[in-house]
Amino acid sequence: MPFMDAANLRLHYRIDGRDDAPCLVLSNSLGTNFDMWTPQMPALTQHFRIIRYDTRGHGKSSVPGGPYSIEQLGNDVVALLDHLKIERTHFCGLSMGGMTGIWLGIHRPERIERLVLCNTSAQIGTAELWNARIGKVKQEGMASIVPAVIDRWFTSDFQRTAPEQVNLVRDMLLRASPEGYVGNCAAVRDMDERANVHRISAPTLVVAGRFDLATPAADGKRIADSIAGARYVELNAAHLSNWEAAQAFTAQVVDFLRLGNHG
Repeated sequence: MPFMDAANLRLHYRIDGRDDAPCLVLSNSLGTNFDMWTPQMPALTQHFRIIRYDTRGHGKSSVPGGPYSIEQLGNDVVALLDHLKIERTHFCGLSMGGMTGIWLGIHRPERIERLVLCNTSAQIGTAELWNARIGKVKQEGMASIVPAVIDRWFTSDFQRTAPEQVNLVRDMLLRASPEGYVGNCAAVRDMDERANVHRISAPTLVVAGRFDLATPAADGKRIADSIAGARYVELNAAHLSNWEAAQAFTAQVVDFLRLGNHG
């Protein structure tokens, strides 16, 4: 089980796919772990060397004292790339992972080849909303917020027709470290890169969900409109579009990233 040890942080990661394939880093959403990318792995590993990691405070990564910042999450990715001796990589993140991707695209463009920003925004929610969620998790634990999160992440139709898949995601949320979750809630709460998104120069795909309540499709469209030449795709899904519209999601990501492959 590979780990990267850095100052005050142990980051859990996994590499799949051919060693000689182009690199693609996948970044998880708030409260999940790198298994959230399971639906994409069979297709992605055919074309890319996949680096999945558990964002600090998630999965098997350590839980440093919070609060965290998106800048820290972005620098964790840079440290992992340095650890693996990878100069440049494709990057795909969803929700909080997408915010990490936005930060990298703005502040560390030399490390990013192509960028996929999924169900995300340069600023999500209000401080009041995040502070209320932080308070609830501190007082009542993860189980207290999971039903409402699931209702935002998946449409009622998907919850009814794919209960086993929904349960896999629900279990990730229930197993999440409350301290790690709260630390990352603060990172999401405090990020506002709306004035800087236009600085992203990497070729970018923005994926939005038509029924996404957490990061509405209008937020994704706004990001795409701010980035020169960005491609925008809207899927019939709520927030976790890589699960609810897995086949369409994967096809869009593979198609976009392979445009950047040479030879």
